[in-house]
Amino acid sequence: MEKIKWGIIGTGRIARAFAAALEGVPEAELYAVGSRSSEKSASFAAEFGFAKSYGSYDELLSDDNINIVYVATPMAAHYDVCMSALRKGRNVFCEKSVTLNAAQLRDILALADEKELFFCEAMWMKCRPTYLKMKEWISSGRIGDIRCIKADFSNLVPYDANDRLFRADCGGGSLLDVAVYPLTLVHDLLGVPVSIDSAAHIENGIDLSESLILRYNNGAFASIDAGFEMSLRNNAVISGTDGSIVFGDCFFCSDTVSLYDRDRRLVEEFNSPARVNGYEYEIEEAHRCLRSGLTDSPLIPHSATLEVMEIMDGLRKEWGMKFPQE
Repeated sequence: MEKIKWGIIGTGRIARAFAAALEGVPEAELYAVGSRSSEKSASFAAEFGFAKSYGSYDELLSDDNINIVYVATPMAAHYDVCMSALRKGRNVFCEKSVTLNAAQLRDILALADEKELFFCEAMWMKCRPTYLKMKEWISSGRIGDIRCIKADFSNLVPYDANDRLFRADCGGGSLLDVAVYPLTLVHDLLGVPVSIDSAAHIENGIDLSESLILRYNNGAFASIDAGFEMSLRNNAVISGTDGSIVFGDCFFCSDTVSLYDRDRRLVEEFNSPARVNGYEYEIEEAHRCLRSGLTDSPLIPHSATLEVMEIMDGLRKEWGMKFPQE
């Protein structure tokens, strides 16, 4: 079976983690890397063993040997890079949050559909074995009906006006960078809420932290705290009528998930350490889709990515937070 040739656009921290995972997936070929700097792309290619390096995004996207492109640029650049890649006939795997807003994502999905190309948000959490085990327990009725979800993602990040996280022109702020994880978890299990109570700390055009309560027609609710101003455990608890499911710290990449009965007694524990660094599972999901001729991943469907983006659009509108590009 021929290997799948990957091209990576961007050479930052996430790109490095993704490249390391590619090395650990036998079906993946580290084919090309592209950056706006020839020196950076050449250095990155040499470090990880990519066959080619390009000094511009367009050069990489023009290489017809590439099977799929991983977009790891700052969020504000995702839209333009993804649209360019699709116009060039490339399948695309784009880092989260996939765009700045739902309108941009609709454009991308429409073009991917027109070109009959695979497009997916790189939401690695949804592909990890522990996450899939959680979904299995819930679908088999092990905790009954979900009544409450508590999920946090907040790290203390010193303010730096030059860091992309704190720059509105880069699509900065904690909502699109970290809150997207608990929002994605909650949406995956409960769907679109009927209402959201929210509070956010906004400075210099971006959100430094937020607290959210999402409510649903059946009485279920979810609570989320996220941001850059404090360090939380970043765990998740899913409580149902017959039991609960608890992820270890950093639920989005936890190696362990536990099942409890309604009396809080441990029933089962599932442990699955990453083979490399956890990104290998989303790479394998992309491979499975390409091998099967799928343009939409069943684990990370377009419809779900779009609905989460619409929720985040609504929150930013409520907060009066707009990116310069909008």
